[in-house]
Amino acid sequence: MVDNGSTDETSDVAYEFIRTASVTTRYVLEPNPGLGNGRNAGVAIAHGEILAFTDDDCYPAPDFLDRVRAAFEDPSVGYITGRIMLHDPADYPITINESIIPRTFPPRSYLHGGAVQGANMAFRRSVLHDIGGFDPLFGTGSLFSTEDVDAASRASLVGWKGRYCPEVVVRHHHERKASDAPALLKSYCIGRGAYHMKLLLRSHRFLWFARGIYGAFRRWTPHGEATFWEGVGAAQYAYICISQRIRPRSGPPKKGAGLRPSLLRDIDKE
Repeated sequence: MVDNGSTDETSDVAYEFIRTASVTTRYVLEPNPGLGNGRNAGVAIAHGEILAFTDDDCYPAPDFLDRVRAAFEDPSVGYITGRIMLHDPADYPITINESIIPRTFPPRSYLHGGAVQGANMAFRRSVLHDIGGFDPLFGTGSLFSTEDVDAASRASLVGWKGRYCPEVVVRHHHERKASDAPALLKSYCIGRGAYHMKLLLRSHRFLWFARGIYGAFRRWTPHGEATFWEGVGAAQYAYICISQRIRPRSGPPKKGAGLRPSLLRDIDKE
């Protein structure tokens, strides 16, 4: 259980759960905000060969873990994403993927924004180690969203195959209404623009970057909001690289790059 720098009674609730739980539980405090940091904190102490992720407003199906494990019986699969159903019909139909058509993402292939969603995804632990974990700049609570597809894309770059598995199901109870959609879509557009700029500056994938730009123009609306905010995200990421003097990688990340350590404090169930 990762506490991503909460300032309320979250730790008290976690300790009470640990005291009464019938399963071995660890509590990890990750003070640095952002979903990327939070996920890395959990990955750093996880022992399972396959790590499944969902969100705190999702309900996994009863067979969720069995389905995840079955999806990795193919040793060439490094990551998967699954079906995300709208739990409450009164909620706005956003941040879901209810497709029942399986897909395969070949190794070293471009992944568009939204191809992999953090509400329902899983990785081999060795894959996350290979790519250095999730990018702390990405994820809810950080500068950009899209920590999910960014990690999957880097796994693809080092040669792992991915799959969309509609039999792996969660229900998303996000409680957002139509009035909440514009702000959320703006955040996603900014994150998508940063993701595409990272493909250019960090991975030297010009053609993938060009596909992202082409997609942005295809998403052009009468007022151009989506394309504009994707451009803002791309510019922000480029500025961060320049201001922090980040040296671009000479090609894709290398296997065995290792997971960057986080500042952790964990308490085991006694």
